[in-house]
Amino acid sequence: MRREYLCKFLLISICIILILSAINCHDLFTWALEVLPAIIAGGVLIVTYNKFKFSNFTYLLIWIHAIILIIGGHYTYAEMPLFNWIKDIFHLSRNYYDRVGHFAQGFVPAIVLREVFIRNKVIKNRAWTNFIVISICLAVSASYELIEFAVATFTGEAADAFLGTQGDVWDTQWDMTFALIGAIFSIIALGKYHDKLLEKL
Repeated sequence: MRREYLCKFLLISICIILILSAINCHDLFTWALEVLPAIIAGGVLIVTYNKFKFSNFTYLLIWIHAIILIIGGHYTYAEMPLFNWIKDIFHLSRNYYDRVGHFAQGFVPAIVLREVFIRNKVIKNRAWTNFIVISICLAVSASYELIEFAVATFTGEAADAFLGTQGDVWDTQWDMTFALIGAIFSIIALGKYHDKLLEKL
């Protein structure tokens, strides 16, 4: 599929899904906080499209990541129905959709950053490229946790659904750990396939 057609489809579909997600959401404040990263990322991609076009594969991953964020915004990460069902079936201690979100927070940006670094020839050595990409993903995850901390500090109980700690005192550390695992797994699992795609570009 031509990149232009794919991008139009992904953009239109994600806008529709975003609008629908606001209807009967858990609460608009939490929804806005959760979907804001997807909106910002979408804006950046649109503004920079004429200067830098990602591969179709990368655009698809970004779309999937946006869906994960939007679902989290609609239900909140602690109350996502499918993972509540999994929690009940397997007698788990918490709703683990939050972990999926943070895994994706490392998994998808790793491919995005990797493509930017490789195509712009920022670093010639591929091993160093992967190391720096993983480090940036972890830094972004840590920064997001600081943002959550700031929002919670300034808004108090209104941010409880946004934090989604579910009573886990180590939730912040687990969030960053899963983002790190996601970034490493992304490069290990998709690195060679991604390289072949980039060679074709």
